Amino acid sequence: MKEKMFALIDALKPELSAMSDDIYDHPEVGLTEVRASALLTEWLEKRGFAVERGVGGLPTAFRAVYRRGEGGPRIGLLCEYDALPALGHACGHQMQGPCILAAAAALKDSGLPGPFSVVVYGTPAEETEGGKILMIKNGDCFHDIDVALMMHGSGETTTDVKSMALTNFFVAYHGTAAHAAIRPELGRSSLDAMSLAFHGVECLREHVKEDTRIHYNITDGGGTGANTVPAFTKAQFYVRSYNRAYLESVIARFLKVLRGAAMMTETEVEIERRKDVDNKIPALKLNDVIMENARLVNAPAIRPPRQKTGSTDLGNVMQLMPGSCIRVAFVPEGSPSHSQAYLDAGKTEAAHSAIVTGAKVLAGAAADLISVPGLLDEIKKEFATRKAQLEAESRA
Repeated sequence: MKEKMFALIDALKPELSAMSDDIYDHPEVGLTEVRASALLTEWLEKRGFAVERGVGGLPTAFRAVYRRGEGGPRIGLLCEYDALPALGHACGHQMQGPCILAAAAALKDSGLPGPFSVVVYGTPAEETEGGKILMIKNGDCFHDIDVALMMHGSGETTTDVKSMALTNFFVAYHGTAAHAAIRPELGRSSLDAMSLAFHGVECLREHVKEDTRIHYNITDGGGTGANTVPAFTKAQFYVRSYNRAYLESVIARFLKVLRGAAMMTETEVEIERRKDVDNKIPALKLNDVIMENARLVNAPAIRPPRQKTGSTDLGNVMQLMPGSCIRVAFVPEGSPSHSQAYLDAGKTEAAHSAIVTGAKVLAGAAADLISVPGLLDEIKKEFATRKAQLEAESRA
């Protein structure tokens, strides 16, 4: 059965490669991915999937469904297609849609006995607004699948053990401008307030769990030079941890630092909480199934699962159900994402081969979930256990 699926995917390689190159050549940032969304949905409709556009309140999001019989495993295949502002496809998202489409089509045409369903979700704006987060909040998305599978380009072929929860803040201090030499006593420095906030964050870092990260940068320095007490300073902060529940306790302390800096400088602080990205619930059994299929198809540069990762809005989906992302090597090992290496490799044979390899891995893993008795139930049980463990750890 898998050999038939793999042959179907191989046959699709020319059009998958062309689709990926088209998306690469026309980069669209989050929530404006009109061309990419149209390419993917039109292809799925021609292949017999029932397509719904604009799901989750996002015009460029979509859901495409194929059902064989009633009930059975519900396989979710998720793809991103947004580019990075000012950089283009420096994260390899142009490959995800074609890869997921090939896996979905192979499952549909595999001849696997039902019942089962394949649900493809197009998820915009991963790099900016966190499209999956908005789709969960705005609509009934992802509640119709039992497992969430993705593909991402990488420097090695592997999976992730976990990811970091993240909350993004924009913080502005409003002070009182004054001449720094003539009447400095009239001024209340927004920059002093921000400097104190930065120092407070550095002190806080010493008294949090080791997996916690807090980083920042000034986005608007305000003022008109060293001769003026600045009245406005703005910065962006990221607060991260591998456990969302614990992260909330750190955020409560972080907010006290911000407000304390305002009190000390007699300024006003404006705090805007933006994107809340959740951590992944580890799905080690599912990872094993995926990597077994990676070895089956001789995927390049196979490596152990990643223990240290950044943040992704897939984590919010993986709070609802087990999930995993196969990372497929197409750039030199060690290459960081959001880099020139990803851009340079975006339309290479290595990228085109990674699309096919990822599709085979995901189709093979999905076939196992559908056909191996008890496998999906075992993965769901592990998910429930690990989620409970993380909740208990956050209270420790």
